[in-house]
Amino acid sequence: MEKIKTYFTLNYGCQMNASDMEHYAGQLEELGYKQAEDFHDADVIIVNTCCVRESAEKRIQGKIGELKAVKAKNPEVVIIVAGCMAQKDGEKLQKKHPQVDLLLGTAYVNDFKQILLDFLEDRKRVHYTDLTIHQSEFEGHMVRQSPFHAWIPIMYGCNNFCTYCIVPYVRGRERSRSMDSIIAEIERAVADGYKEFTLLGQNVNSYGKEFGEPEMFAKLLRRVNDIPGVERVHFMTSHPKDMSEEVIKAVAECEHLCEGFHVAMQSGSTEILRRMNRVYTRERYLDLVKLIRSYIPDAAITTDIIVGFPGETEEDFQETLSIVDEVGFTGAFTFIYSKRSGTPAAKMENQVPLDVKHDRLNRLMELQNRKSVEQHEKLVGKVIDVLAEGPSKNPKVWNGRSRTGVLVLWPIGDKTYEVGQKVNVKIDCAQTWLVKGTPVD
Repeated sequence: MEKIKTYFTLNYGCQMNASDMEHYAGQLEELGYKQAEDFHDADVIIVNTCCVRESAEKRIQGKIGELKAVKAKNPEVVIIVAGCMAQKDGEKLQKKHPQVDLLLGTAYVNDFKQILLDFLEDRKRVHYTDLTIHQSEFEGHMVRQSPFHAWIPIMYGCNNFCTYCIVPYVRGRERSRSMDSIIAEIERAVADGYKEFTLLGQNVNSYGKEFGEPEMFAKLLRRVNDIPGVERVHFMTSHPKDMSEEVIKAVAECEHLCEGFHVAMQSGSTEILRRMNRVYTRERYLDLVKLIRSYIPDAAITTDIIVGFPGETEEDFQETLSIVDEVGFTGAFTFIYSKRSGTPAAKMENQVPLDVKHDRLNRLMELQNRKSVEQHEKLVGKVIDVLAEGPSKNPKVWNGRSRTGVLVLWPIGDKTYEVGQKVNVKIDCAQTWLVKGTPVD
């Protein structure tokens, strides 16, 4: 009997990386591979990498190093490093880690199956990192990680060149998928039982700009909303300089577009935003928040914030704290500024000392935690629509997400639930990271 070929995936980084890995796994299964439970037993190992922060790179380098022993034990195993680190470091990474057979940049996700077949013909180590070659459309099989939620990439790359960010250099320029292809993918997913969708892009508000038609993203949202069987639609990430009133109106008017907006602020100081090349001001960001809440008063707004950017003074940081206090974000991803080689900010003067960065991060997190509790407390006493994700650490307590992405826990009692099932939960108490409630009929 022929041995079953197996694969193992290790994924790091953002939601786009999670989507890319679903594409890699799907193409492997089209070739007859089955998922292994342990990477030591796999015939193909893929490490999909992230280089947005130095800490992530160090962890990934360590994991790649572990695979040297796997290769020594089984020289036939195919070790592939893909994603942003592969794109950024190229041949240097492969020279440092001779156990790596294939280096796959970010533009080759949808070409992976043929690349692997070509490698298996001659076993010649090779790297693919040319950003000018890409295939944006994909109609093959995907191994989705959730039975009811699907990541849907609508565009790739970024044109913004924020001075701290490596993404434009490793993901390339913006390129949008055709609207018909996106709609067809969602329709196929609905036919397979999927009901919740997140549209992905480095800046979704730039979707379709190269097509020359205005407000393409708002039009896409409305088309997705009208697909029979779609129950929830999210999107991320939104850049404040490009988010339009038409997009906000679409969310307000369409039944299945969820009332959550992830709008990365990064700093509350106009001067720091200028140094970051964010192309908006503190006032423009606050105006955008007001516009969202004028259409959707109960909208949940989440954000990203960087502390300790080069040149950030205590006064600049206080401006960030004041916006966090004024806006009342439901949640925030908070980060200490980390140098990324190849970006302008890495060479800027007035780098902030590490101890100052940590102090500011702690103060920011303390404030944001209070604000998260305040926002969650507004849900107490309300009955909200939750999609069940499964048992929590306590098997007698299940968890799921609200339409705005809030984590909800409830006791199952003598009831039986299924993953992806809609559950109405009356919220009883609020905490920093979640709310708890009781299911109601």
